[in-house]
Amino acid sequence: MSGAGSAEGGLRRAPVQQRSTERLARILDACARLLDEGGYERLSTRAVAARAGVPIGSVYRFFSDKRALADALAHRNLDDFLARVEVRLRQPDAGTDWRGAVDILVDEYTAMKRTAPGFALLDFGVPGETNEDLADRLPGLLGDRLTVDPGHPRLRLAMVLAVETADAALQLAFRADPAGDPQVIAETKQLIRAYLGTVLD
Repeated sequence: MSGAGSAEGGLRRAPVQQRSTERLARILDACARLLDEGGYERLSTRAVAARAGVPIGSVYRFFSDKRALADALAHRNLDDFLARVEVRLRQPDAGTDWRGAVDILVDEYTAMKRTAPGFALLDFGVPGETNEDLADRLPGLLGDRLTVDPGHPRLRLAMVLAVETADAALQLAFRADPAGDPQVIAETKQLIRAYLGTVLD
């Protein structure tokens, strides 16, 4: 998905003017497309600048190197993912319990894996880093669907374990089938619901 989001990871400076925001979005879009085409090893700041149609200095204004670029793209992916989930949770067919929210989280992740440029390779970046960021943001996202107090002693660990487990299982789903093995995806939902039930039920 396009848009600069809050691409904070790796970003040297945040854009202030609309023109800079649009330029940053173009740079990250170019980075995503190049990841799809050649992978991380072939990614370079020069190639990103050429694809985005900006001077190389514009890339270095925001990013020190390609790792910083990838990190910012991962943070934007996370923001886009959470925005998609929020929209789905507000739909009339979304239900009101946390189990339905688990299904929506998995469905939106797999949808981005199939369609969002660069997401198939990068998704949220380095495991254990942005994954913990996602785990920390889930209780606020789930809101009234949570059946325990946000300060429950097991809640944060449960969210971290659920996110890391889902990440590993869904990586397997997409290794087995480029479109995502439907059976593995369905079993992932069941696995996460069963585990979270030990805390949320």
